[in-house]
Amino acid sequence: MSDDEQRGFHKPVQRPASTFDRRFGSTDPAEVSRAAHATASALITRVRDEPAEDVIDRLVSFTDTHGIDTIAELWAHSSPLSLPGALWRLYLLQLMVRDDPHTAALLYERGRVLHGTVHDVVAGAPTPAGPEELTVLVDEILRGVFAGDFAVALDRAASFCRVEAAGAVDLADDHDAAEPERAQSLTARALRLDTYADDLTACAGLWRRDMLT
Repeated sequence: MSDDEQRGFHKPVQRPASTFDRRFGSTDPAEVSRAAHATASALITRVRDEPAEDVIDRLVSFTDTHGIDTIAELWAHSSPLSLPGALWRLYLLQLMVRDDPHTAALLYERGRVLHGTVHDVVAGAPTPAGPEELTVLVDEILRGVFAGDFAVALDRAASFCRVEAAGAVDLADDHDAAEPERAQSLTARALRLDTYADDLTACAGLWRRDMLT
């Protein structure tokens, strides 16, 4: 069965598997454009004030239809501790899983067993979590941004990052001797995931204090 067949309902778009690593490691500029804040604030305010199910469905599946570049143009250079920065990271996490759900599931299961903390509980994935379950999970987390407790969605995403990061470190150790480049790539991913977890946790705290803009 091909990857597209395994994805089923996901519409294929031009979106290489390396997108996550490339985007995830990009440097956020010190200043965020006014347009990024305005679009993020308007989107969240409008959808949360009038949570129409069909609109939320379109937002959750936005990158399936349009790819990531449209969102990147709006929010990719936003501060990590900002509303557009948080939204950008949530879409990137969804993209990471949808582009390669099998690797995401492998890392998550490794991390869940290794971590032995509350993070897998907070993230909310079933045990064990396969590719389909993780795809559902990241969609559910993103849905919570538009129709749920925004801070809880950010906390879940942060915990998801930490479990994935632990799994990436563990898998990197397996590849260290025979495939050093693969090990280096996994280690870099783990560091980025941990950084995003910190960012998302901080954003959740700012949201609870009505300070995330």
